[in-house]
Amino acid sequence: MPDPVGKLPSELDQLPDRDAEETAEWAASLDAVTEHAGPHRAAYLMRRTLQHAESAGIPVPALLETDYLNTIPTAAEPAFDGDEAMETRIAGWNRWNAAAMVTRGARLGVGGHIATFASAAWLYETGFNHFFRGKEGEGSGDQLYIQGHASPGIYARAFLDGRLTEEHLDNFRQEAGGKGLPSYPHPRRLPWLWEFPTVSMGLGPLSAIYQARFNRYLTNRGIKDTSASHVWAFLGDGEMDEPESTAALALAAREGLDNLTFVINCNLQRLDGPVRANFKIVQELESQFRGAGWNVVKSLWGSAWDELFALDTTGALVRRLRAVPDAQFQTYATRDVAYIREHFFGAEPALAELAKLLTDAKIAECFHTSRGGHEARKVYAAYRAALAHKGAPTVVLAQTVKGYTLGAGFESRNANHQMKKLSGEQFRAMRDLLELPIPDSTLNEELVPYAHPGADSPEVRYLQERRAELGGPAPARRVHAVALPQPSEKAFQSVYKGSGKQSVATTMAFVRLVKDLMRDKETGRRWVPIVPDEARTFGMEALFPSAGIYSPLGQTYDPVDRDQIMYYKEAKDGQILNEGITEAGSMADFIAAATSYATHGETMIPFYIFYSMFGWQRTGDQMWQLADQLGKGFIVGATAGRTTLTGEGLQHADGHSHLLAATNPASLNYDPAFAYEVAVIVKDGLRRMYGQAAPGEDSDVFYYLTVYNEPMPQPAMPEGVEEGIVKGLYRFKEGVPAKADAPRLQLLASGTAIHWALEAQELLAAEWGVTADVWSATSWGELRREALACDEALLRGEQRTPYVTRALDGAPGPVLAVSDWMRQVPDQISQWVEQEYSSLGTDGFGLSDTREAARRHFGVDARSITVAALAQLARRGEVPASSVKEARERYGL
Repeated sequence: MPDPVGKLPSELDQLPDRDAEETAEWAASLDAVTEHAGPHRAAYLMRRTLQHAESAGIPVPALLETDYLNTIPTAAEPAFDGDEAMETRIAGWNRWNAAAMVTRGARLGVGGHIATFASAAWLYETGFNHFFRGKEGEGSGDQLYIQGHASPGIYARAFLDGRLTEEHLDNFRQEAGGKGLPSYPHPRRLPWLWEFPTVSMGLGPLSAIYQARFNRYLTNRGIKDTSASHVWAFLGDGEMDEPESTAALALAAREGLDNLTFVINCNLQRLDGPVRANFKIVQELESQFRGAGWNVVKSLWGSAWDELFALDTTGALVRRLRAVPDAQFQTYATRDVAYIREHFFGAEPALAELAKLLTDAKIAECFHTSRGGHEARKVYAAYRAALAHKGAPTVVLAQTVKGYTLGAGFESRNANHQMKKLSGEQFRAMRDLLELPIPDSTLNEELVPYAHPGADSPEVRYLQERRAELGGPAPARRVHAVALPQPSEKAFQSVYKGSGKQSVATTMAFVRLVKDLMRDKETGRRWVPIVPDEARTFGMEALFPSAGIYSPLGQTYDPVDRDQIMYYKEAKDGQILNEGITEAGSMADFIAAATSYATHGETMIPFYIFYSMFGWQRTGDQMWQLADQLGKGFIVGATAGRTTLTGEGLQHADGHSHLLAATNPASLNYDPAFAYEVAVIVKDGLRRMYGQAAPGEDSDVFYYLTVYNEPMPQPAMPEGVEEGIVKGLYRFKEGVPAKADAPRLQLLASGTAIHWALEAQELLAAEWGVTADVWSATSWGELRREALACDEALLRGEQRTPYVTRALDGAPGPVLAVSDWMRQVPDQISQWVEQEYSSLGTDGFGLSDTREAARRHFGVDARSITVAALAQLARRGEVPASSVKEARERYGL
């Protein structure tokens, strides 16, 4: 037992010590150094020893944190491959135009952000001039995840290279007229420029990791060689607070994604203040990334600091830099030299002596502006090191000043994220600092001018020549639309026939359909099955041995179920992305696959299957990212419905995902009842997204299907129902009146609820003499979407009747809609139904019980439907009110 008041034993105490005397001598030596030279010297020697052990290949744990210094010393920087003076002038034009664009927009009240790009300008400029591969060269080029708030600087560069005009810049954040520039990177709004939407912070870093991983997937599966593509993700240090930002760091390291570089702009500020006021965000991030297995390159100090470090013969300067918290260092950036001499250098005598050797100008330069992220040579060295490192991804931690070059009123101010414009005086100071040839006469206080050196100027020629060498302009999005051939009809026909007496859940029907489609000679290899875990829950284990689970290492072990038919098979060219318990990671996978048609010119057909409860409500932000990125594919909410998943309870019971999905304009949402409906919807989705969309149809959509785990006999497809299935409604079973004047009504049901409606149809006819027609409502959302389009057409003077109104035209009696969802889901169509309309649903929290008990609890089972139907007819005087009371008593309601 460990001593309760002493030191706890370490893992080393469990290892045999072959020479305890030698071990004691090493410890004694360390104690002696500590006593005679101090703890700092002892720590230095220990770190030197560990560094030597690492370089000698001795397996010792690596340090997670290094000194607060540049990883690459000035003397070790590679030669700069470019004209630094020219690039400085180019950066100056871009800084000016970014600030001018936002300032001009701010006068109209549309806002914008200036400080982020001002701090990160060299991080982008160096990449554009030397590293980022374009799409006009070989391969797919690089993938750039631009930090959302830096978009004005990217627009400014596109203006300089001739891809944007002054009119474009003047329409920044003014999109309603159709000529505007979106506030942030939004591919759906500016699809020729932006590839990746990134301003929903946290999603960019997560998506970048899975994009780099998907690039490897395409290569390993023989779809396309993406080995020349590199993924660059530009992030903010404050953004790293988001859990998604660091959620997949271990995956990137585990799979050795050296085709990925994170560039984190460490300006030490969030949107409203310091990122780590009392701590050091750079050191924290270094430890986090090193611990996850990443290569870390720090670029913290500009060349002005070289003199200070050379004078630091005691190590006091390095110790002080490491000890000062970020918020205090921000204060140094805004205070005069006297304050810095007192509060920084006055901390210990060795620093005070060092400060005596420094001029005020040198101290001001170092503490106010000289950062590693503000010098092209420092950034260039960091990027070169990132690309040279093999076997692991790299993160570049570049320290900058937020609002750099914008003047004392902006730089390092807590409020600079909300500061939307510069005054005329600030623009003059900025012009002088950047040495731009802009005359005073043009600096109108109300409308600061854009500045351009001329289309044939040395700056523009240099910029364009650099981009030509690197493969064309960037960022850029290119689509080489090639329609996929439609798969063989055979796979669909087998589903259309029904299951006979066999009970099959629609989840299983979907998986069987896709399994057959994956065998198609033309398109089968382009399917990308994605599952976050519990593939066996969805009946996908049959895909394991045939398609294989993707792993860059293949299968390095003997699976425990190797002697079974459906064994767990991993393969380097595996087709299935089995992600483990991460819906966010699985959605990032889906987005990469769903947009591969643009990113790599390779159309893939992803389907992502998951517990429906853990889709839209958990990763709904990524669904919007998918829509913004113009992704295509099938999202499948399995074990759907609030009462169908037996026994799991409140947090598993989904009764609302269709309501959430209905808010997304790019999501086509279906709740099919039968296997043949699933087949028709999938077939139409393949046509619309990957084949030939009809005139007026948007092909940049994705499909959300909910499928159920309740096995039921699957009927054969009736004739002539395909159009109704796709549009969202068709009559499945017409009631047969017992007599000519029998009361009549219409039962609309979606998903598994159609079985309750069919049972209620029989009860109404047999026990109450009421005739009911049963309709399958495959999509409440598509019915509503089409009806809204008709309403909009009416405003333009076009007379169009909604499909739901036409479909129900002449159907006698009231309408009662029922589903395994909240009543708001079927109520989406109520205003376009001319008959009296009511609904039943599963409002409230889910609960654990049998399906029958849960349905009775929510009042959606067949008997509850029967009572609700009689009540509706009684209100119309078509059945006696006593029938309602009698039915309640008979059915125990």
